[in-house]
Amino acid sequence: MGIVKISDELHEDLRLAATAMSRSINAQAEFWIRIGMLSELHPEQTYQQLLRKLLRENATNLQEMVQ
Repeated sequence: MGIVKISDELHEDLRLAATAMSRSINAQAEFWIRIGMLSELHPEQTYQQLLRKLLRENATNLQEMVQ
């Protein structure tokens, strides 16, 4: 784990989004990073398609943990 320096403005945006989405600030930052990475890797996909991809990946990870 490391520390990432971001602007005060972006931190405030994260704080507001985290509150609205009932996430911690770190969880919100991780979500935005994951979506950003996926959108760069799959520019042809919509936001909704990227969300479905994340949901499928998380479901697979949960299934593997249970087995």
